Amino acid sequence: MERRTINNIKSLGMDMIYNAGSGHSGIVLGAAPIIYTLYAYHMNISTSDPNWVNRDRFIMSAGHGSALLYATLYMAGYDLTKNDLRNFRKIGSKTPGHPEINVTPGVDMSTGPLGQGIASAVGMAIAEKMLKSKYPLPKKNRFDKERSLIDYRIYTLCGDGDLMEGISYEAASLAGTLKLDNLIVLYDSNGITLDGKTEVAFKENVLERFRAMGWYTDVVKNGLVVSDIDKAITKAKQSGKPSIIEVKTIIGIGSALAGTNEIHGKPLEKEDLEQLKTGFGIPNTPFYTDEQAIENFRTKITNRSNKKYQEWVENYREYTQKEDIKNIDYLFGKNEFIDITDINFEFHEKEATRVTNGIVMNQIAKKVPTLVGGCADLSSSTKAYLKEEGDFSITNPSGKNIWFGVREHAMGAILNGLALSKLKPFGSTFLVFSDYLKPSIRLASLMNLPVTYIFTHDAINVGQDGPTHEPVEQLAMLRSIPNHYVFRPADGKEIIGSWSYMLNSPHPNTIALSRVETNQLEKSNVSGTLHGGYIIEKENENLHGILIATGSEVTTAIQIKNELYKNYHLDLRVVSMPCRELFLKQENEYQKEILPKGIRTIVIEAGSSMGWESFVYDPKYLITVNQFGASGTKEEVLSFLEFDYESIKNKVIKLLK
Repeated sequence: MERRTINNIKSLGMDMIYNAGSGHSGIVLGAAPIIYTLYAYHMNISTSDPNWVNRDRFIMSAGHGSALLYATLYMAGYDLTKNDLRNFRKIGSKTPGHPEINVTPGVDMSTGPLGQGIASAVGMAIAEKMLKSKYPLPKKNRFDKERSLIDYRIYTLCGDGDLMEGISYEAASLAGTLKLDNLIVLYDSNGITLDGKTEVAFKENVLERFRAMGWYTDVVKNGLVVSDIDKAITKAKQSGKPSIIEVKTIIGIGSALAGTNEIHGKPLEKEDLEQLKTGFGIPNTPFYTDEQAIENFRTKITNRSNKKYQEWVENYREYTQKEDIKNIDYLFGKNEFIDITDINFEFHEKEATRVTNGIVMNQIAKKVPTLVGGCADLSSSTKAYLKEEGDFSITNPSGKNIWFGVREHAMGAILNGLALSKLKPFGSTFLVFSDYLKPSIRLASLMNLPVTYIFTHDAINVGQDGPTHEPVEQLAMLRSIPNHYVFRPADGKEIIGSWSYMLNSPHPNTIALSRVETNQLEKSNVSGTLHGGYIIEKENENLHGILIATGSEVTTAIQIKNELYKNYHLDLRVVSMPCRELFLKQENEYQKEILPKGIRTIVIEAGSSMGWESFVYDPKYLITVNQFGASGTKEEVLSFLEFDYESIKNKVIKLLK
């Protein structure tokens, strides 16, 4: 019966790909026994409650294997129909080309970019440890082991491509350091990628490398033998370490193209599909299902998982009888509005916004227990450290500060894993290094995850490190990502406004902060920040022009406004625009009130002009930076780029007189 179930999974996967005219046949045929074994004998899930808080998580890191996953989920009893399988890779279907969260029941993460799944699985494993420590249950007797309301594992299926991507090793290194024994990686090892044999570019001993990083390793020499895969997973559960199991497979096994790169990413020919089904003992009928095999598979899953599910229901009832149910509501997606405006924040009159932000974060952490995160070895510079919340480790899983090390790539993906586990994660590094996180930020935006990115040293005035550390194009890059907002606050009140939005936001956000000291501004305010842009200095009498500025340039714009009115009687309005995306979401009436048409408008920002063009009627009104910086003192670099105060002021005068 096992072989019939596996063959039916393969057959459905092949039909999906053939019907769609595209897809990845090789992994469906090669890795079906792996995913079958995992679901039949190990995954604790509930097909009737696919978002069960304490379910085991499965991440298809090799996201091109989506047809394999969908066929398995259908056979397992999730809310999928044959029509859903027939609509594979069609717009609006439950079965998109690569797995997408909140589209297909049973999918725990959107995957596709290789390596991201493994790295985010590490984030999920960290989150499980944190949550497990947060919700302990009393022992039933003195011989009972430690109990918790939260107790699940994270599994991920990867291929050679995932392990070639550097992000996977960054994350695996941290997982080994943290001894995340709730994480098991199943490695579909077939020695083939899209372009050919892996040996031309990938020869290291993968398991030795993982052992060196503190992982438990095992190998299954024949990926067709379910009992061997089952035993390997069982041993991995007991290892006390994160585990990787290499399962030797043949890509596209059974096909005429088996063992070659030609089977990796295309449908089978009609004749090949027919002979394959004949070999499976399956009728040559599209989307045929063996009802006995389905029943047997579902029975295996429910007999094991239902017991775990009912046990958890009892634990939940026990917990909520003694504790406030609001303590756990967020795990069910019930998020209350977080109001931080009643907190008494104390700032210095003049300080870098990175310092101010650190003060705000530490106060917020006392009110928001789900705020967790860390820095890529830069907390001393970014100030994004929760001083009273402890450091996460295997001996202190309740700590909220994660030491990512110099691993920006992994940090970005791990943050996604934390957010997928219902926490509110933040990660921090210098703005110029945000490029390292770009693929993960894009996935967070695609998945609609409330991740906060804290990027400091936000402009060319960072000091003498030179152009490699002076951001120019990064703000434009981050603003270009759909469903992702960028905040560049000018002072403490704008930082409070930024966090007021970000803490209640359903999507990811960036806050960009200065290294240079700026003044706490008299007329800045939280409400204006929540509108994305507002008048921070109104014209005195007659409006001659508008200066739009962000971040530390707001102070510059205010100084220029005051000086030009005094010396030239030029009457200017200054608009602070901490979040361009949020401003553009406001009603047209509000936008016109702040930026009336027909008034000359100048943008001042120490970054690329890209994206600001629509705010001015001529590009010459953009006082921005569109070239790399230089090594020198802050003053020398600003002068070199003609972005010092006098240069900016003279440009404004020239444009308006």
